[in-house]
Amino acid sequence: MMNVLKHPSFFRPISRPTSPAPVATPYAPEPSLGFDRTPRPLNKLSLSNFRRPSPAPGANHTPTPTPLIQDGSYLEMLSLKLSEAISKALAQPTGPAAANEQVSGRRPIPQGRGRALGALIASEFKATQDSPHLQRAILRTLHRPLSVLLTNLSAHLLPLISSPAFKLPPSPTVQAPNPNPTQLHALAIATFSGELLETFDLLDLGVDSDIRGDGLKQIREGLVSLINRVVGPLVAGIRVELIPLLEALETPNTITTSKVAPGVRTSGVQYHPSIVTLQTVMPVYGRALARYTTSTVSQTILATFLISVVWRGLVALAHRPYLPPSPPSSPGLLPLAIKKSRSSSTPPLTPPAGRFAIKLPPSRPPSPPPAVVPATTAADARALYDLFKLLPCPPTDKEATRLAREVVDDALEGLKALPPLLDAVHALTFTRSDKSVKDLAQELELLATEVPLLIALPILLHAHVHGGSGTTFVADMLGLSEEEYRTECLFGFGRAEECATPVALRVMDVLRANPESNPIVCKWLDMEIAEALGQ
Repeated sequence: MMNVLKHPSFFRPISRPTSPAPVATPYAPEPSLGFDRTPRPLNKLSLSNFRRPSPAPGANHTPTPTPLIQDGSYLEMLSLKLSEAISKALAQPTGPAAANEQVSGRRPIPQGRGRALGALIASEFKATQDSPHLQRAILRTLHRPLSVLLTNLSAHLLPLISSPAFKLPPSPTVQAPNPNPTQLHALAIATFSGELLETFDLLDLGVDSDIRGDGLKQIREGLVSLINRVVGPLVAGIRVELIPLLEALETPNTITTSKVAPGVRTSGVQYHPSIVTLQTVMPVYGRALARYTTSTVSQTILATFLISVVWRGLVALAHRPYLPPSPPSSPGLLPLAIKKSRSSSTPPLTPPAGRFAIKLPPSRPPSPPPAVVPATTAADARALYDLFKLLPCPPTDKEATRLAREVVDDALEGLKALPPLLDAVHALTFTRSDKSVKDLAQELELLATEVPLLIALPILLHAHVHGGSGTTFVADMLGLSEEEYRTECLFGFGRAEECATPVALRVMDVLRANPESNPIVCKWLDMEIAEALGQ
């Protein structure tokens, strides 16, 4: 039977080509089975086709916890829930740890845990806002778990701030801009405390004006103390590094030899060495301060720091001796002399043409480098103001920090107004004006509106305006040494404002007794005294 069904190949016709192999068709189910659709490819069968599309991601807010049921065991359950939340907040985070964040095998507290704990407290407190008695009970329940939390945070922080590594390095550098592991752990505790204090501020917990008598003031003060013990030394380390650079601005700016890279175009103005150094380190300090002062409490430390360094810069620039700019030497004389000497010498024997073409000097002498002049005091003041703008300032969107921001803005406005005053005073030194003494004094008064009086006074006394005597110092007029005067009267913005009128009256008496006194300075000082006494 097999031989009958199987045809040998020599019986097939040669003229007809071999038929192709049949193409396998997919199995089509019967219509009675209900599969009337063609099968889809396997890559379409994924969970994404059977799942609702996720909503667009919103802001990274802490999820609001679900409040407990207010029954007979509510306070007991709340106490257990708070204790569990505090334990989770201080627990070690999971996942791989970075090599530069571990201290004694422990990792820092992750950011956001203090805000999550505060959200739990706020949710329970707001759920009982219609029951004042239950709210008081909740406040009493908060005492024990929050006291335990404060004790644990203090125990973790004490060995960190006592370690020598906490102050090494004392401030960030270009080579090491980030905090070391010890500083990182301490900053994590300060950040946790600041996040929890946001809830205290939201619910007015632990404030003096609270009539509920919640008794949480000690907890609030403890959290504030944790922040100050961390942020204060770190900000003070930056201040210690900045003060010598700012005080050095009082020395006159002279040109120092410095190598310029080939191909680099110079502006022709050389800033004070302190300004050059600040241009390198100020961006690093700005990022570090923004990392240190994340909480509302730390904004007071930041404002105090900014006011202090701005004042030091103002005092240094105001007492810098004025040096008139010297005209640059003519660079065209040297190539002319070289050309004359070459033309007068006897030419050597003519070498071959190829060698002669190689050794010929260029057809025109190279352009001389641009003359570099030292920056004026006004230019250094403008550069210093731009550098201070790189530092963070207290925010204006919070009521607690709005006053600090206003004080910082006033200090920066004084520094911003200093360069126009310097330019005007130095311009009057070399130019003769047809304006009267009163008009010139009024112009100076307008320019010095934002500048403190004890800052503008040495600038005007040091300048030789219209032939007046500018060699007298304020300290000499008061009968004090320069160190005593600066310690007693130039300690800060507030102290300078208190001493402004008495110092101005004494200086005015000395100027009136001196026939060579500057009439413009006398008139300006008279107007300032009249305005101060009129207030």
